[in-house]
Amino acid sequence: MYPLKFKPILKSTIWGGNKIIPFKHLDCRQEQVGESWEISDVKGDESIVANGADAGKNLTQLMNEYKEKLVGKENYERFHGEFPLLIKFIDAQQDLSIQVHPDDELAMKRHNSRGKTEMWYVIGTAEGAHLRSGLSQKITPEEYARRIADNTICDVLADYQIHAGDVFFLPAGRIHSIGAGSFIAEIQETSNITYRIYDFNRKDKNGNTRELHTELSKDAIDYTVHEDYRTHYTPKQNEGVELVKCRHFTTSVYDLTEPMTVDYSELDSFVIYICMEGSCKVTDNEGNELQLRAGESVLFPATAQTIDIAPEGSVKFLETRLNKPSGKSYSKAQSHGETLRLCALRLKSYPGTPSLSGRLLRTYTLR
Repeated sequence: MYPLKFKPILKSTIWGGNKIIPFKHLDCRQEQVGESWEISDVKGDESIVANGADAGKNLTQLMNEYKEKLVGKENYERFHGEFPLLIKFIDAQQDLSIQVHPDDELAMKRHNSRGKTEMWYVIGTAEGAHLRSGLSQKITPEEYARRIADNTICDVLADYQIHAGDVFFLPAGRIHSIGAGSFIAEIQETSNITYRIYDFNRKDKNGNTRELHTELSKDAIDYTVHEDYRTHYTPKQNEGVELVKCRHFTTSVYDLTEPMTVDYSELDSFVIYICMEGSCKVTDNEGNELQLRAGESVLFPATAQTIDIAPEGSVKFLETRLNKPSGKSYSKAQSHGETLRLCALRLKSYPGTPSLSGRLLRTYTLR
């Protein structure tokens, strides 16, 4: 197999903006594009391969054809042949609805689906950009329903002014909303189950308000209050910085100005790069090479052993991959109850680049 790029699935929304098409260097016209689904196996919205011998096939077909070669042996068994992650870019010109997602257990019980745990990485912002994540004070399910009815639910939500590089982890059950001026990358479980809590009494083009799911959401919410819902990390250059590690995925950010080789030889999983700034050339151990630039995502199959990254000036991207499950899992596959030992990263010299001899060769083990 080889590194795969996919055709973006553009979604126009009532709150969408105008950043996604130029960010992705697309030659098309579409109004109010709120989302670009980069890699999706959601039924009816399956991503189509854009490059190489498999061009024209969708992600479901790839899963059926390549199985564990694409996602890893244990992942293929765990998710019963379904691709487990959904990758998006989101551009909000207006506030999105206040919403929550059920966890795996509740989603399976109600919808025969996985739940939705997700994360946000802020790529860029307009002036005054904000988002909401979590409760700012303790409330009961009864008070929650009352606050929706009297339009005061936002008074008990944590509201953050945001900047590029901010990260938020959103486990299933956490109330949240992407606010106006936010341009983000979203990584989530493959699920399209959303309970809309509050929509600011907005009306669509036909003059109708959108359906709310007050009763369904009441049992899905985690009412725990935390002091801070942001994910704090220290940015570093030329090494991976882990942002989020949960049983559904692990995500790191790379800000590179120097060549790097990433060793995935002990990782039984696919890997996705989501490029946010700059560009680079990536080459796998079989010699497959492609360019990755801002606005693009690439899926490396589980057969990839190493990836050589050669920045073209500089490049910043997210890397996301799966973990072996620990504890109870309510996906359509069985839980294996282990923790995945993740890949080692090491700097190395490339042909045609200055030698790194004399430099301490650093090895990073992500845990």
